[in-house]
Amino acid sequence: MGANTAVDVVDVSKRFRLYHQKYYSLKEKVLHAGRNPYEDFWALRNVSVEVNEGYTMGIVGRNGSGKSTLLKCITGILQPTDGKVVVRGQVAAVLELGAGFQPELSGRENIYLNASLLGLSTKEVDRRFDEIVAFAELEHFIDNQVKYYSSGMYVRLGFAVAVNVDPDILVVDEVLAVGDEDFSRKCLARIKEFQEDGRTIVFVTHSPDLVRQVCDRGMVLNDGKMVGEGTAAEAIHIYHEHLLKSAAAADSEDSDPEVQDRALVHRPILITALDIEHPGMGSRPYMLPGEPLSVRMNFEATEPIDGVVFTIEITDPNGGLVFASDTSVLDKPFDAPVGAGRVDFSFDSIPLLDGSYIVGVGISSSRGIVYDRWENKGTFDVMNQARSRGSVALDLHADFVWPSI
Repeated sequence: MGANTAVDVVDVSKRFRLYHQKYYSLKEKVLHAGRNPYEDFWALRNVSVEVNEGYTMGIVGRNGSGKSTLLKCITGILQPTDGKVVVRGQVAAVLELGAGFQPELSGRENIYLNASLLGLSTKEVDRRFDEIVAFAELEHFIDNQVKYYSSGMYVRLGFAVAVNVDPDILVVDEVLAVGDEDFSRKCLARIKEFQEDGRTIVFVTHSPDLVRQVCDRGMVLNDGKMVGEGTAAEAIHIYHEHLLKSAAAADSEDSDPEVQDRALVHRPILITALDIEHPGMGSRPYMLPGEPLSVRMNFEATEPIDGVVFTIEITDPNGGLVFASDTSVLDKPFDAPVGAGRVDFSFDSIPLLDGSYIVGVGISSSRGIVYDRWENKGTFDVMNQARSRGSVALDLHADFVWPSI
């Protein structure tokens, strides 16, 4: 653990036992000799990561990837089966709904209980109590039993306690998504204050935009294993790339094995190659928002064809159409002679912020008869290195105007 390391996760694995059947009566236990059938489930396997002091680390991954289990190991709620977690400083955590709350106690009593568990004395809680309640916006419900609280009220109370005990390390699970928009903004503003104070934050989310907005670095988990780690932009790129590969694997498993061989079908013109180029080719595997992109499609005609239309489309990993056009829309008529040729689709600027994108091309007649089509044959990645959020890169300027005095 380095001198500036706040959280050090070293080869952590966590195993749970999944029981298929449990025996409760004495007779059942005797008949089965006290043995209950189970199987091992590894929620984490050999995960290692360091979080430096003053950094905000975002953890992303699909449901069931082990994100929340890792947070519980960091906070000490769970002990790793293998490996170790070393934490330097006081930790405050906002985990899943209801974690740490006693449902039969009131909100007031739970504030004192949770704050004391985080190391605050009763006198210190007295001094901060009004601020905690005000932040949680629960003035009219603070003496009600928390078992009657809504999910949003649970979140507000848990976050308000955690951020008001002045922890060195704040651990936040994906509970902010439960709160309303106004409270989420308030939480993010408080997180910004923590960052300005140089505190360490570990943040779990399903939203890559939040990673970019909040985090300095990010890590990606899948099936309990580390997929990759890097800057916030790099982690988002890794996450999108992993989703793309997962989608491709699923498609290949579900595809019809009786695919017709293109070579056995007579078509007067065929696609022979597809190349994608951008300024970063050879130096980086991704392009930057606003950079130009060229898609070059080679073709070969075995007979002369009038009125050939070349098409291009760009989709996201989920199949959503981002852009589609063709040479007829561009008013570029073409009559193909016999032989090989190439059509270049050129984008002066790709106004996308982040993600992996799939390029499909095709050749058809002016009447819509499809001669050939290539899907999922080309991809390009965009990595947004700024803190802008969303899916489209817009040219934005801001000017300050004030009346003359």
